[in-house]
Amino acid sequence: MKDNNRANKLTKALFIIYLIALCWILLFKLGVRFSYMDHRSVNFIPFREALRSNGKINTPETILNVLIFVPFGIYTGVLFKRWTWINKIFFFFLSSLMFEGLQFMLRIGAFDITDIITNTIGGAIGLLVFEAIEKSFSNSVKAQKFINIIAAIGTIFMISLLVLLKLNMLPVRYQ
Repeated sequence: MKDNNRANKLTKALFIIYLIALCWILLFKLGVRFSYMDHRSVNFIPFREALRSNGKINTPETILNVLIFVPFGIYTGVLFKRWTWINKIFFFFLSSLMFEGLQFMLRIGAFDITDIITNTIGGAIGLLVFEAIEKSFSNSVKAQKFINIIAAIGTIFMISLLVLLKLNMLPVRYQ
C-alpha cells in the first residue's frame, strides 16, 4: 500500500508538471506573440482551415495535436481508474474545449473544432496505450511505476527542449 501511495503521488506530480507545460504551450504559446493572435476566429467545420489553405490536411499540425494529448490519456488512465471510458473521453473533450475557449477569449488563438477532435483522439490513444501497458504487467502498481519512469524521463526531456527552445539554443526557431 505504501508503494502505491508513493506511485500515486509521483504520478500526480508528473501530471501537474505536464498540465503546466500544456498550458504554456497551448495558452501562452511558449511566451511568443504571433501575428495571428490579433484576429480571433471560430471554426466549427472540421479540418476546414487546413483544406482551405492548400487542399490537403495539415498533417504535421494534426499529428502534433494528437501527440500532445497522448500523455493526458495515459495520466487519466492511471489517475482516474474508476471512471468509465465514456467519462474519460468526455474529460478529454471538455479539457480540449476549455483550452480552445480560453485561446479565443484571451485572444491568443482561434477556436477550432479540428483541435478539439484531434486532442480528444490523442487522449483516447493515450488511454489505449495505458491499457496496453497495464495488461502487459500482472500488477497495476508495477504498471504505474513503469509509466512513472517513462513519464519522468519524458518530462525531463520535454522541459529541457522547451527551455532550450525558449533560449534559442536549438536549430529550430518558433518565432
